[in-house]
Amino acid sequence: MSRDSLLKSESLLNYICFMEFIHHYAVQNSFSVPALKKTAELLESGNTIPFLARYRKEVTGGMDEVQLEAFRDAHDAYRKLSQRLDSILKNLQESGQLNATLEAQLKACSDIQQLEDVYLPYKPKRKTRASMARERGLQPLADIILRQQEKRLSLVAERFINKEVKSVEEAIQGAVDILAEKINEDRNSRELCREAYRKFGILQAKVKKSEVENASNFKDYFDFSQSLIRVPAHRIHAILRGAEEGFLKISLQPDIEKLIGKLERLHIRPQGECRMEMMAAVEDAYRRLLHPSIENEVIIEAKQKADEEAVKIFAANLQQLLMAAPIGQKRTLAIDPGFRTGCKVVCLNEEGKLEYNENIYPHQPQNQEKQAMSKLSSLIEIYKIEVVAIGNGTAGRETEQLIQRMRLPAELKVYVVSENGASVYSASPIARKEFPDYDVTVRGAVSIGRRLQDPLSELVKIDPKSVGVGQYQHDVDQNMLSMRLDDVVIRCVNQVGVNLNTASASLLKYIAGLGPSLADAIVAYRNEKGAFQSRSDLNKVPRLGPKAFEQCAGFLRILDGKEVLDSTSIHPERYALVNKMARELGIKVNELIGNKTYIAKIEASRFVDSETGMQTIGDILKELEKPASDPRRRSEIVEFDRRVKKLEDLEEGMVLPGIITNITAFGAFVDVGVKQDGLVHISELANRFVKDPMEVVKLHQAVKVKVISIDAERKRVAFSMKQAE
Repeated sequence: MSRDSLLKSESLLNYICFMEFIHHYAVQNSFSVPALKKTAELLESGNTIPFLARYRKEVTGGMDEVQLEAFRDAHDAYRKLSQRLDSILKNLQESGQLNATLEAQLKACSDIQQLEDVYLPYKPKRKTRASMARERGLQPLADIILRQQEKRLSLVAERFINKEVKSVEEAIQGAVDILAEKINEDRNSRELCREAYRKFGILQAKVKKSEVENASNFKDYFDFSQSLIRVPAHRIHAILRGAEEGFLKISLQPDIEKLIGKLERLHIRPQGECRMEMMAAVEDAYRRLLHPSIENEVIIEAKQKADEEAVKIFAANLQQLLMAAPIGQKRTLAIDPGFRTGCKVVCLNEEGKLEYNENIYPHQPQNQEKQAMSKLSSLIEIYKIEVVAIGNGTAGRETEQLIQRMRLPAELKVYVVSENGASVYSASPIARKEFPDYDVTVRGAVSIGRRLQDPLSELVKIDPKSVGVGQYQHDVDQNMLSMRLDDVVIRCVNQVGVNLNTASASLLKYIAGLGPSLADAIVAYRNEKGAFQSRSDLNKVPRLGPKAFEQCAGFLRILDGKEVLDSTSIHPERYALVNKMARELGIKVNELIGNKTYIAKIEASRFVDSETGMQTIGDILKELEKPASDPRRRSEIVEFDRRVKKLEDLEEGMVLPGIITNITAFGAFVDVGVKQDGLVHISELANRFVKDPMEVVKLHQAVKVKVISIDAERKRVAFSMKQAE
């Protein structure tokens, strides 16, 4: 936000707090204060992260997309803290409880938890034992006990006996209730307990006796006990799921006696009077109030950390999946395999358009193998098929082996493609709109073929949570997951860029500055007016204004258009600069593109001005040298061992080829051609210590694994990569 707008909408003090946040973030992450301040202003004025990362490097200090996303999240958290502070101050002002000291304490808080701790004693409460004791006039007695100077407490307590307080014991108990609540609301007490639960808490899980037979999925946690700080994220998710489903009872406790002793030392004077009453107040505060509150708080905190780790892994997997290399514009035969219902076969042209579909029945119970092979050979010839894509689901191995037995052209490549999410796509509104006259089986087969041709373009049509990578995605915070996965999709789509004249609305909506509405408007304009001839034609699209054009133009490509630079990632705002470079060399721009000799002659420093720095000039020169280069990695073909088709075919000691299908914090899952993927535990990935599995493996990487154990009952297989070497 700009300083002017801040001063208009907020107080000067809030602006100072904002700058304190900027300074703190700059120190913590080694960024410059001016760059962060300007970045915050740009984000709040509608600039997108891909645009800032690619075209405003001098302003942001060269932050990449991941760093910008992290800063955006921190800035959002600061705004939420600021809004909560304003709300609390308003409530305290209205209730007459606000004073200068309290206001200063609240404004000194650096996170929501600290803020809520300070506010807790003043927060409106439902009826409690302490509030009822206050109503009976026992607050002064509690204050006397708290001073810990009264030697004749029983005599003093007699003065508080009335119609509602029948005895000395009742008076003292009421005062103890008030003190227990005060201890519970004390910031130091709560932080002391939090530290004990975080560092020394033991997480325990036990199966409910009535659910032993139904809880087999949680067998590992029937009698589980481990220090919370040592429990990995995936176990926290599993335990909490077991508790939520009613199979497990869980608890978190530190050394209780030790913690109560620390609380006593915090609140009880060594030589003070009323020791017994204060000890009773401390123990009651802990067992009745602090324990359930802090236990729940720290478990939630542990889950949030586990969520963050799981989402981080999911996002990394998704990025690898989306950035898998496309086969490109090749005529494709795609097969969605099946047994009883047959295999759905579709033929796609170079652009992924459906040209033919049919069912074949090579497997049981029909066993029409010869007819199926004859039909496939005919389709490969008629439609000039260049690649075959086979779904990896039910009957996938059998269909792959059928294809391999055929006499195919040597240049024809056969790929096994992940089906994850294909059924989700086939039943979606997007699929119905694309193929209104075809059923879900045809749409699913088309999706399998298209995700081989261009994984990114096809997978963006599917909810990222359905693509089959990650761990415990249904257990994590869904808002956090959706936000992080959307960040990944946006990052990938804009890194690759899209063809403005062929991209679907599903792909265009992820381009910086667009979204679903403008993506639909672009496709509608293209359908009505024909192909875009230049990026500047985007200005003719209804509702696409100057800001949207600025954000999106550099990520949209036009091949063979009026302007040669429209096929590159150079932004239109820099076309004049490139033309100047060409003029000084005495050539045309089209002669400059891809010509290393001419590009080497350009003195970058000569083109630096107040708006264009060396980083931007460097990016322009790189793009001129290798225009529209695809950052995606190459794909690999994996041929599975023909001896294994199902779990029962596996034997311990076998060394098999496989492909990485999923990566988690505790290892990687590998498909060796049976229905059940097996786990390579992190300890079995390499002959060295591995902290992060992604140091060793990548999604869809071809690997060799050794079968080290098989649990047929639970359908689990353990592999080793290091033992297969």
